[in-house]
Amino acid sequence: MHRLARTGGTAELLRWLAGRAEGWAGLVGQDGTVLHAAARTEGAKVPDVAGLVAEGASALTERGVQAYSVDTGAYTALLFPLAASPPGVAAPAAPVLAVVTPRPVAAGLAVLLADVVLPLSLCLQTETLERRRRRVDLAESRGREAVLHLLMTGQLSIAQQVAGALRPRLPDPVRVCVVECSGGGRDEVARVCVDADGGRSWIVRCPVYARHLILVMPAEEEAPEPGAVSTDEAVAARVGDCVVGVSEPVPLADTATGYRQAFHALPVARELPSRHARFGASQDPALVVGPAGRRWANELLNPLLTHVPRRAQDPGSQELLATAASWLAFSSHATDHLKIHRNTLAARLRLIGELLGLDLHRLADQSALDLALRVRAAPAPACIPEPAPACAPENTQPVPPVPSTPYAPGSDTSEGVRGLDRVLGRPAVRDWADQQLAPVLGAEETLRTWLRCEGRLGPAAAELGISVPGTRKRLTRLETVLQRSLLRPPTARYDLWLALRSRDLAGAA
Repeated sequence: MHRLARTGGTAELLRWLAGRAEGWAGLVGQDGTVLHAAARTEGAKVPDVAGLVAEGASALTERGVQAYSVDTGAYTALLFPLAASPPGVAAPAAPVLAVVTPRPVAAGLAVLLADVVLPLSLCLQTETLERRRRRVDLAESRGREAVLHLLMTGQLSIAQQVAGALRPRLPDPVRVCVVECSGGGRDEVARVCVDADGGRSWIVRCPVYARHLILVMPAEEEAPEPGAVSTDEAVAARVGDCVVGVSEPVPLADTATGYRQAFHALPVARELPSRHARFGASQDPALVVGPAGRRWANELLNPLLTHVPRRAQDPGSQELLATAASWLAFSSHATDHLKIHRNTLAARLRLIGELLGLDLHRLADQSALDLALRVRAAPAPACIPEPAPACAPENTQPVPPVPSTPYAPGSDTSEGVRGLDRVLGRPAVRDWADQQLAPVLGAEETLRTWLRCEGRLGPAAAELGISVPGTRKRLTRLETVLQRSLLRPPTARYDLWLALRSRDLAGAA
């Protein structure tokens, strides 16, 4: 009995009792409602269990006795009240153990039932508390996930208000850390993270990738003491099968940028013995597009920003902006991030494409929308101004078209992408593009082909004349060289498309 209580809990105890009684065993409420039940066999025929149990439970309550039995022509129902719920746990009246057994009642069965009341009560109380604990843990996890979502969409003040009810408080500035765990080890790694930094980091279980933990950690404001180990390094050292990617220090408002950087550091970390890597310095393209880029982004996004839904239940502009950002970051996994159905996601993307005049199946249009959203999220003073002589007006002539490159807009290219060319022709953007492409200079055939094929492996492999696994291996090697994620979203393909387009435009000028 006690072995079953430790290993199987309420269900196993009831199944064992049903076998000993050669009938039916269950837990019922004081109104006769069956809460848990087990029969000796699936085909066991016990007449009118509900009627017997309801009658006995009612009599047990009315008379206030510690045991009660109800006899029929062929069966006897034996009822024993269980102990009440533990102190401090609000719950209805204690349930009743009911056993229906054939007559005559086996010798010693009543004593056995009296003995099983205590372990059964303890099992039931333990299971009730465990369910409550899981609900509390789930509520806290969802709350942390909601705070992270608010940070990723730039709603800083609301995120801080929601986070005020939880601990720890959101730090500022921060480093974002993504920990890739082995299957089923995420909870244990979360405990290691809490122990490693004393609970200072904001730890969230990634809603998109089941093996990822996201840490929003305080950025080091002072030089670490000699021999000191940072939280991310400590986690990589203590958990032998995890991989850790870390961002640069960023303001709390730029958590989304920090997440992208940490995610891009993961492919580099997978190739290192330490399984730990920090994102290499790389300027965000949104900071080098200048005033012309900000005007272009505002013009492109204006139909979306001013959208008013026809019905109250339809998504508004903020919801559509969040959907676009999530889809560009996570592709089809945006359904997990936003907690919406895939048909809802598809319908919102169609609406976004119609409002903006973009074909979101095309990598060129995706890259334009991604840059526009990032420019809008970037602080205006941070944008690098257009370098020009003091007396010279800004050059407003369009950049000549480049028909010879695979990235040149064709007749079916969206207006937003055609307007992007003048922005990509800025000297600051060209410098940024050269920095992005420097690691693959002179060996970019695979990258160009993959981007020309809209980032799809099958068509790229066919055009390169190699197998799909071979193409995947080449791109995996490029991830290490570029220190960016290419095959798993959030991907760097938008930045690389923009960089190649900018350099090709400069070469044709």
